[in-house]
Amino acid sequence: MPDKFLFVMAGGGTGGHVIPLLAVARELRSRGDDCVFVGTRRGAEARLVPVEGFPLEMIHAGGLQGVGLGQKIVATFELVIETWNQFRKMGSRRPSAVFSLGGYVAGPPVLGALLRGVPVVVMEPNAVPGLTNRWIARYVRSALINFPETARFFPNGRTEVTGLPVREEFFHIPARESAQPFTILITGGSQGALTLNRAARDAWPKLRELGDAIYIIHQTGPLHFEEFRTAFEASGVNGEMMPFIVDMPAAFARADLVICRSGAGAVSELAAAGKASVLIPYPYAADDHQRHNAEEFRNAGAALLVGNAEWTGGKMLEIIRQLSCNPEGLRTMGERARSLAHRGAAGRAADILEGVARESR
Repeated sequence: MPDKFLFVMAGGGTGGHVIPLLAVARELRSRGDDCVFVGTRRGAEARLVPVEGFPLEMIHAGGLQGVGLGQKIVATFELVIETWNQFRKMGSRRPSAVFSLGGYVAGPPVLGALLRGVPVVVMEPNAVPGLTNRWIARYVRSALINFPETARFFPNGRTEVTGLPVREEFFHIPARESAQPFTILITGGSQGALTLNRAARDAWPKLRELGDAIYIIHQTGPLHFEEFRTAFEASGVNGEMMPFIVDMPAAFARADLVICRSGAGAVSELAAAGKASVLIPYPYAADDHQRHNAEEFRNAGAALLVGNAEWTGGKMLEIIRQLSCNPEGLRTMGERARSLAHRGAAGRAADILEGVARESR
């Protein structure tokens, strides 16, 4: 009879933390293992985890970065209490390992596991690790990373470049042949990005003059959709606008160029799809990790990087005019993006977790 293990999945708050954890948990479940998630009621995990059929244990946790003194005191108190609670639960449930994607939600279960002697495996999708993963770097059994440069933050011999789990459909997107219209996908993520939305709106008058030569696919995010929808429809710009794109691989397949933020999930999808992109890092991301991610892509020749303050309608028009006339440059950017992709990340993560579990047993 094959071994059966129990893993605690730690990380939450945003879809970027939860979706990769779910991908690995599904792989582990297919092998006969059990997974329990730890998260908060206000994070994306509260919505995404139950529908996948995994148990979700709620804790009280808050971030320590970018908050006022009062919030830091409350968050520190919650961290101490919840770490003690997790320490006790690690003793009673005896998990084979804890798998963490970092973030403040991961703090209590990871610290509780380390205090109890339960092995911890982390997945660090960003070029520069977040606060939690930096704190525990020397104690982790293994660190699964997205960029080779990230290895310097962890002990020698404990890292492997696995990449971040990405939907398989992104890997099957064929290279786009040169054709009219030149199609641009603009997305600030599921919640949208006001900077990207406003720059696009400022560019509409000039884009209208280009007529059928340019086509815009624009995901605004639900909060900003109504603000921009009516004006977009009246602008006469060739394209479509929606609050949320359900089938993002299909949208990628239609695009010659993607304009987006540079979170770990976004850049991993760009790599898998082999898409040329313009990356505008969110300037308030923890540890400025989006800028570091974008720099890795820019340095590889896979993307252009533009600062948030510099991203205007005029800048957008300048880049569109530059790239729409350079199909060979776009093709090269796409090929270099695809060279950064890592297929089978969820399966490799499951292999490593089960290996750690067998060693510990």
